[in-house]
Amino acid sequence: MSINKGLFTSKTDLWATPQVFFNKMNEEFHFELDVCANDQNAKCEKYFTEEMDGLKQNWNGVCWMNPPYGRGIYEWVKKAYESSLNGSTVVCLLPARTDTKWWHEYCMKGEIRLVKGRLKFGDSNNSAPFPSAVVIFGEQAKINTLTAI
Repeated sequence: MSINKGLFTSKTDLWATPQVFFNKMNEEFHFELDVCANDQNAKCEKYFTEEMDGLKQNWNGVCWMNPPYGRGIYEWVKKAYESSLNGSTVVCLLPARTDTKWWHEYCMKGEIRLVKGRLKFGDSNNSAPFPSAVVIFGEQAKINTLTAI
């Protein structure tokens, strides 16, 4: 498998989910759909690519979301929250940007798990330049809890 090193620098908003981290989450949630992936980094058999535009698709079942971390993240987190209102569980790997509008409007309505330390995304040699959090929306979320993982 060829890895594009440019995807793992601060020059991009794409951060490939660390496999070991995903496996731990998958053991708990048993994901059915990766809502934001490509053919090289999809974590589920069923996934939406950029060309399919996951924001325009219906998210059903138990979903994994590691969205682009740029300006468009607001729309991804909003879609995750709204999909949970329709019966889906959406588990989101996000930068812990607790000072942002999207964090307060949506993340604060879900279960928040702060990630201890900094994750190494993809095949990067270095840890991410930001802290991460897992935010869970839907029936499997323990609302109004804050934990460290």
